[in-house]
Amino acid sequence: MLDKLIQFDINLFLSLNQFHSPFWDKVMLFISGKIEWLPLYLAVLGYLIYKYRWKSIAIIIAVILAVTLADQMAVKAFKEVFQRLRPSHNPDIQQLVHIVNGYRGGTYGFISNHAANSFAFAVFICLLFKNRYVTIGFLLWASIVSYSRIYLGVHYPADIAGGALFGAGIAISIYKLYTFIDIKYFQKSEQNNLRV
Repeated sequence: MLDKLIQFDINLFLSLNQFHSPFWDKVMLFISGKIEWLPLYLAVLGYLIYKYRWKSIAIIIAVILAVTLADQMAVKAFKEVFQRLRPSHNPDIQQLVHIVNGYRGGTYGFISNHAANSFAFAVFICLLFKNRYVTIGFLLWASIVSYSRIYLGVHYPADIAGGALFGAGIAISIYKLYTFIDIKYFQKSEQNNLRV
């Protein structure tokens, strides 16, 4: 059964990875970058500070914690444990994989750090704002970033799905922790200040 799932994952990867062009190579390399998204992160940071004022410090710490946990645990609890070769390093299919600019990534790929990180960030922001358009926009962004890894030949679909679910799970957990602290300490403090 597991062999069939692995083979399905490989076949799905190869069918998705075959659709490429010089134009999309450049686009997907950009989308897959980290520094390239700095303006988005700064815009979110600015809006958090504008909307939540001093409370934004706790929110920013929670976001950083969610992304850092997703990133580090994706490596320590998954990549180093499962040691599944990336498509770009798999000798059985290596010659069928479309690689862009010689980029092959690290040796192991399960789960995808890009998917874990982007979904941790996106899901936390969605839970925080509870706005339909924010949710659609950020989940779409995280999905496109994740798909770019398949396009670039460095992750199987299962790596992406695993990373997305793991990142979302981390975000939900950290958000629950944040709301617990917010209700117990911040909101209580605000109510006490209003009574004074």
